[in-house]
Amino acid sequence: MAILKIARIGHPVLAGIAQRVEDPMAPAVRGLITDMVETMLDAPGVGLSAPQVHVPARIVVFEVPENHDTENGGVPLTVLINPEVEPLSEEMEEGVEGCLSLPGMAGRVLRYTKIRYRGLNPAGDAIERVAEDYHARVVQHECDHLDGILYPMRMTDLTSFGYIEEMTKALDENAVDEAEAAEPEAADA
Repeated sequence: MAILKIARIGHPVLAGIAQRVEDPMAPAVRGLITDMVETMLDAPGVGLSAPQVHVPARIVVFEVPENHDTENGGVPLTVLINPEVEPLSEEMEEGVEGCLSLPGMAGRVLRYTKIRYRGLNPAGDAIERVAEDYHARVVQHECDHLDGILYPMRMTDLTSFGYIEEMTKALDENAVDEAEAAEPEAADA
């Protein structure tokens, strides 16, 4: 088991199309999956793709914490090999995304709200699930990495893209400005 180095935006491995995994039960694949899970948890993140750890293979790992999926109690650690994603409706929703390959940054991305995904688990068994909302967003984000797509490429408004620290500071300043704007009314009473 090892913590792997995460490729950052600009590295060529993130721009390529990942290769299908021919034998999901191969020892090298199992070792990679173990290391990917350990790396994701250490980062910490909710998902990780093989290209993000410099391996151009069609493998993603993810888990959805309960606080992001209160209806279902979260999604346990899932490994998908050779995943396929199918939108189940035209409905899309914008949401804030970050990425371990773009440390410290975030932006608003439009994603399908309901999808079906298929793939294989490490035992070679088929997995097929319907995912909605945040769960669907995580799967789409991670599977995009397999096709050389980073979330800023999906953004329609780059004014929502920036450093998390600066965006949080701006939100905090707006909250203070709003509170101060409300204070004169209270002072007049």
